Amino acid sequence: MTDAATTLSEDEFVETEELGPPEPDDGGTFQQVTNLLNIMDSESAKMDTAEAGLNMRKTLASVIITEKATTEPSLVVNALTRCLRVPEISTQRKVNIYNILQEIIQQEGELEERCVARLVSVASKEMREISEVEGYMKAEAASDTLVALSRNHFSLVMYELQHHLKPLTLSDEFVIVTLAKLANGNVFEFMPYMGITLATIFTMLRLANEAKMRQVICSAMETFCETVQFYLKHLEDSVYPVMTEEQFAVKLFPMYRYFITLWLRHPNPEVKLGVITSLKPMLGLLLPNDELREQVYDYIPHLLTEYQGSLEALFITQVLRKILEMSVTSNTPVPQVQLHPIFMELHSQVCSKAPAQHQYSSQNLEEIVQCFIALARSYPKELMRFFLSQMETSKESIRVATLSLIKALVGADEPRMNIRTICLAIQVVRNTLSDTRSKVRMAILRIIGQLAQSGYQDRIKGWGLKYVSVQLTLSTYKLTNRRETFNQKDLEEKMVHKVTMDTVRIITSSVSGMTNEFWMRLLNYIMDTDYMEALTPICISLTNLAEYQLHDRTAEAGVAVKGKHVDLPAPQKLLARLLVLTSSPYKGEGRGIAMLNLLQTLSHTIVPSMADMWQQEIPLLVQYLEEHTEFTWNQKAWEDKLIQFLRNSLKKTRGTNWSLRLSKELNNQIESFDSPSLEKGFLYRALGFTLAMGLEAERVELLLLELLYKTDYSNDFDREGVIQCFGLCARGQVKTVLNVLHDFEESIQESEQTWQISAWQKDHPWRRETVKSALMVMYSCVSSYCHPQMLLAHVDNPITAKIIHHYSSSCQDISLKVAFLKSVVQVTGAIRSIKDLEDFQFSQKTTLTGLVMAIIKVEPTDHLVSPVRAMAMDALVQLSKLKPFYSTEESNELMDISIHSVISLQPPGEENESIKILYVNALHSLERLIEGLLQRQLDPKGLQETVHLLERWILSEKEWEREKAMDLHLHLVKVYIQNVGVCIPLKLGQFGTLVGLIAPCTCDTHQRTRIASTNVLSSLLDLHAIQTCSLWDASKEKELQKCKKDLLSTDEEKIFCASSRIAKVVCMEFDCDEVVLLIQKLCENIGAMDLQHDKASVTWIGTFLQMRAKELEDKVAEILGAILVHLPVVEHPEVQRLLIEGILLLAHYHQETVLTSLLRQPLPMERHLMQVWLVVAENMSFARTMLHGLMGRLQSRFSPRVNATSKADIWRLAAVDPLMTLCTIHLLIENMDKDDKLTDLFPDLLYTVLLQLSSSYTPEVTLPILKTWRLVHTGTLPEEMNLQRVTIKSMQLLFKRLKHEQLVRALEEQSVWALLENGGTFLEGVGLLARLCMQNMAGYRQRLSELVLEGLSSEVLSCRISSTAVCVEFMCDRILYQEKLLRPAVLMLEKGVEQQEDEALRVLSLRALGNMAIGVPRKVKQYRKILLERCLSSLREPMSSSVIAEGMEALTKVLAELREGDLGSCFEAISEQCRCFFDNDSEVLRVKAFILFGKLANMVRISKKHFFKGEVKQAWVPLMLHCQDPCSSAAQACMATMFQCVHFWGWKSLESPWRHSDTKTDDAITVFQTTVCSVLTQKKPAILYDFLLETMTYVKNNLSRIRIAACNLAGIIMGQMSAYYLKKLDFQALRDCLQELHLDSDSGVRRAALETLRVLDSCTQH
Repeated sequence: MTDAATTLSEDEFVETEELGPPEPDDGGTFQQVTNLLNIMDSESAKMDTAEAGLNMRKTLASVIITEKATTEPSLVVNALTRCLRVPEISTQRKVNIYNILQEIIQQEGELEERCVARLVSVASKEMREISEVEGYMKAEAASDTLVALSRNHFSLVMYELQHHLKPLTLSDEFVIVTLAKLANGNVFEFMPYMGITLATIFTMLRLANEAKMRQVICSAMETFCETVQFYLKHLEDSVYPVMTEEQFAVKLFPMYRYFITLWLRHPNPEVKLGVITSLKPMLGLLLPNDELREQVYDYIPHLLTEYQGSLEALFITQVLRKILEMSVTSNTPVPQVQLHPIFMELHSQVCSKAPAQHQYSSQNLEEIVQCFIALARSYPKELMRFFLSQMETSKESIRVATLSLIKALVGADEPRMNIRTICLAIQVVRNTLSDTRSKVRMAILRIIGQLAQSGYQDRIKGWGLKYVSVQLTLSTYKLTNRRETFNQKDLEEKMVHKVTMDTVRIITSSVSGMTNEFWMRLLNYIMDTDYMEALTPICISLTNLAEYQLHDRTAEAGVAVKGKHVDLPAPQKLLARLLVLTSSPYKGEGRGIAMLNLLQTLSHTIVPSMADMWQQEIPLLVQYLEEHTEFTWNQKAWEDKLIQFLRNSLKKTRGTNWSLRLSKELNNQIESFDSPSLEKGFLYRALGFTLAMGLEAERVELLLLELLYKTDYSNDFDREGVIQCFGLCARGQVKTVLNVLHDFEESIQESEQTWQISAWQKDHPWRRETVKSALMVMYSCVSSYCHPQMLLAHVDNPITAKIIHHYSSSCQDISLKVAFLKSVVQVTGAIRSIKDLEDFQFSQKTTLTGLVMAIIKVEPTDHLVSPVRAMAMDALVQLSKLKPFYSTEESNELMDISIHSVISLQPPGEENESIKILYVNALHSLERLIEGLLQRQLDPKGLQETVHLLERWILSEKEWEREKAMDLHLHLVKVYIQNVGVCIPLKLGQFGTLVGLIAPCTCDTHQRTRIASTNVLSSLLDLHAIQTCSLWDASKEKELQKCKKDLLSTDEEKIFCASSRIAKVVCMEFDCDEVVLLIQKLCENIGAMDLQHDKASVTWIGTFLQMRAKELEDKVAEILGAILVHLPVVEHPEVQRLLIEGILLLAHYHQETVLTSLLRQPLPMERHLMQVWLVVAENMSFARTMLHGLMGRLQSRFSPRVNATSKADIWRLAAVDPLMTLCTIHLLIENMDKDDKLTDLFPDLLYTVLLQLSSSYTPEVTLPILKTWRLVHTGTLPEEMNLQRVTIKSMQLLFKRLKHEQLVRALEEQSVWALLENGGTFLEGVGLLARLCMQNMAGYRQRLSELVLEGLSSEVLSCRISSTAVCVEFMCDRILYQEKLLRPAVLMLEKGVEQQEDEALRVLSLRALGNMAIGVPRKVKQYRKILLERCLSSLREPMSSSVIAEGMEALTKVLAELREGDLGSCFEAISEQCRCFFDNDSEVLRVKAFILFGKLANMVRISKKHFFKGEVKQAWVPLMLHCQDPCSSAAQACMATMFQCVHFWGWKSLESPWRHSDTKTDDAITVFQTTVCSVLTQKKPAILYDFLLETMTYVKNNLSRIRIAACNLAGIIMGQMSAYYLKKLDFQALRDCLQELHLDSDSGVRRAALETLRVLDSCTQH
């Protein structure tokens, strides 16, 4: 590439020299650009090969070159220009270079002039060199590059192009193309060159002989003309005007003339297209010029000639339209001499079909219409004359085309046609009215509609409306009387009718002052026509017209409203017609909405009283229809809405005969509709509702009688319609309806002996039975519709009585029976529909039941002849739901008779299909009857009882009866699935019962019974599969089919083998619950039948246990219970053997569950059960396992309650009798190996049994016992077999096994067992037992501690109490601390103190907490907060003295291990709470309080000394008084505490003599008190004064000793009191208080009071 770049040819060198010297060294830019271009070339080659999209490398190379140009644009452009001059490079490379140059030019804008000059020169040369297809790509790229340069270097580019554009010389193609692009992109810069360019191009036209060059020149001229037009529109934006519009037009016209005269005749269609497209912009410049415009008109024939050629007509018409529209705008019409050719050519375009090659025929027609509109504005008369001449031809297509053009002229947009043109057009149309061809008629109708729509309403009155009316009548007549099959004419007539309807709609929505004649025509059309499809547009049109007239406020409209202009049919007739037709709202293009809107609009005219209601109701009906379609609506719901609308409307006319007149109109329309039809069905309903609201009963009776007489009872539809009409009428006219029926019966002279019909018998040749059946159903229909209260009054008589009469007096053939049974069902259904029946008793029920039962009984039991049997059972279903209800015996009788009536029927033969259908229906009716009788108990229990009724048929001697019973069983299961399904699954015991009843029959001696039982079994499995969602695969079905085949054998062994195989196949489909129930039923079946059935039952049991034993963990107990119940009564050795094998199999897989089941047997143990346990005791390992399980049963009662997740959990947790469990434990311990001490089980056994004993003394709510316990205690248990004695015996056996004689002896000597056996001393015995175990059983202490802790957290109160009692002893030892159980024990005990459930538990918990000071005194300080808070909280207990006492006792123990500082704020609280109990009535509380206060006194040090001095002061009087407490313990404790507190007074004289004194007699106390008072008189006389007042409050104490002490102390104080304080005393109050004591019951109190009074008197004297 580099070498090629350096070898330029001589010519190129010369050209380069002309542009200037070459660029200096560019620093490698040229080489870089060359390399990047090489990359782009290589990627382009790959893209061509792979046909892929743009490559990233190519794009990246281009971007790099462009980015390089941003810094050195000239260097890059020069480099690219040099690359363009390199010879022998590919065209694609040059295209790439030009694309990059265009991007650089757009990016950089102006470049260096020399650089641009080189590029322009190179690009111009490349553009002019077009050698091949690729050359066009290169030339186009070069051209685009020059155009890009022109934006900033226009002069250079324009100079270059003008240099190559020379007059009389054909320039290169792309020179002209590039000039056009420059003109389009640089409008104002190009304008100075536009004149010379156009002149030069004009000189080239003769030289352009090639088609391609002509196309280029035409395209360039189109661009030049558009550029000039843009320039002229924006002339003010130009720097200086160049040429005027006239100057441009003058220069263009020669070229236009040359194009249209010479080039337009060129045979090449592309040249023609180029010429014709360039003419439009040329005309835009030429036509505004008045002089040139007329010259343009001269060349119109040249355009018209081209219509005959191959050129697309649309382009010619567009040019012609531009000329014609300009002629209208400029008011210079086209010469008349040219009119006819224009008319003919354009008209022929409309009439003829466009050639196949023309793609724009529809657009061409639109353009032609615009041409005719322009011509009509200039030459209306000439055009209409031409149209008239065309209409004179007989060709339909020409007439239709002409009329279509006239319609377009009438509907022309603004400016509208003048009235003269419209009148001329109407004359043309009216001359064609007699044409009967369909398309012409449609065209005329469209013109009439367009006239009305365009505002020329006055011009169609008369002829137009008349024509529309005639066409409406004519098309309707033709469509109504057409043939059954559609042909072409019928389709055309249907189109005419549609157009007529559209025209009517347009006219009625726009024409004012509508003639009464047209109005009446439309209304009568609705009332009389049979062509329903026309109703929708007619109704829409009438609605529009009526709305217009209602809103018209002119005088003429006012007259119309009054009646001159609007003449309506009878309102009732119109309403009846529209309402009946609306019953099928989606027929006839949705006539319902149209008719409803018409009714709403005419509401004020039809019945003003209904108008307001219709304005509200009709929009709702319309909304319903709009929300649905003919595929989504509901006929019944819609008719109900219409009936409700009719009812609401008639309510507005109450008190008038409006409803009767409407009824008459409805009655008159019945014969207008065919039978059957929706409209006629609705008519009967509407007539019934309307008659029900009539006020004049006599006229209603006449209408009903007329309806009865004219009804054809042989027509099922009419008969049912009349029946429904009478029923609906009974809603409001029940008495009238019953009277009419009675009169009708009399008129036909019906009696028991004769049946005579009058003269109208000839018209209606009825049969007696037909009328009787219709009358019966009429009466029943009356009952269905009449008001509930009226029904209750008439249902017995005459309704039911008449039904019974007509049936009883008839021949009672099948049709009568059917009608009678149908009436019974309807009457009973009507009664049942009444909500508040209260105590209504259907008196005719017994009679009807008897008649129905008689029908069933007389039905032959050996064959079927009618559906009566099934209908009778259906009637019984309805009767069963009315009062008086059938008794159980009656229900059983009905079911028994019905079952006998059906099951006893022999199956019909295969050849009689009708009998087979009746037979199946009878079976279904029997099932419904059984369901109906059990409707009040339609549940699994009802199904079970129904099956029980079939049991005797299943065990029948006749094999086909057994088979039929099982078939009925199958049907019942299916019906149960349908009605109940999975919502109410079979209850416990039912599915197993059902299968257990059928399973043994698989070994039945009769072959067909075996097969039938297998089918029933399959059905039951299907039911079970539905409820359990189990799968039944093909292999099992195949195996079941094989078993069925084997059951056909007569070999007994093979039959049993097949039955066992069936059990194996189906057993996996049963869940565990159903397996249990199946086995239970099979066990019950043992002995119910012969030995073969018993063997079959046991075979099924063994098979199921063998296949499912591992899965039956939750159900083993129930299975074992069922087996154990029946095991003692089984006599046959083989059957017994198989049952015992089942028990052993269960025990092998499920020891725990078997244990539970065995524990549920009754006490005392029976022999076979006891033997089982003895066998268990022989195996030590299994016995240990059993003991673990037994402990679990007892422990579950004391463990935290858990929710059972399976039935097995319920058995293990809730269903064990503790007495049975303890008896079993005792039996096992007693019979196990004596040498085994059970060391691993001893702690758990002992503690579990102890807790069980505890629960027996504390009755609590126990867990519920399962309802599946079949056995209870058989009688009164022996006296020694009670819970306490058995428990204690078991514990004694445990201790004896330990062989610890010392411990056993200690337990006996200390009467532990006696204490435990007594509920009152039980807790004492527990504590003593725990103490002895702690002392003698060191090896078990750890495990016992853990058990104690578990017991403390139990939810069972008795367990917590017993565990706390044991913990009291354990807290006296370090065992809990050593086993790191102290903290959890303390927390559990804390909860025990906090709980309010049991007082004993709180006492024991406080005692255990206090014992911590004994067992682990060092830990008291660590837990002091819990201990102090819990003890203090117990002191605040208002009701429980024992809790308070234990709390103070525990505090006393705890305080011994604490210091003053450890108590904190608790010291004050303890002191205050303690003083509160000094005067308590409880001796124990007083003792504990004094001791605790003394303990506090011993603890006081410096920090609490001042506080405690105050406490001593407050407590001193009670202390001195209670030293003489009647309770010696309290007195001693009080005295000890008082002397411990003396030193807080700080007086040695009080402290020393008494601290070591042993005499605590009353005299000594008196001396001490005297001494204290003497010292106080000297030291603190005020305190002594307060003491006196406080002492006097004790004279009313409950304790007599305290009252005596109070009197004595008061005397001592008064005797020592100073004169100053004596004067402050209220002697009278003191005397009164002491004198009251003279009445005290205690003599000592009286004496003490007397002594004190003496002292008081002596003090008074002083």
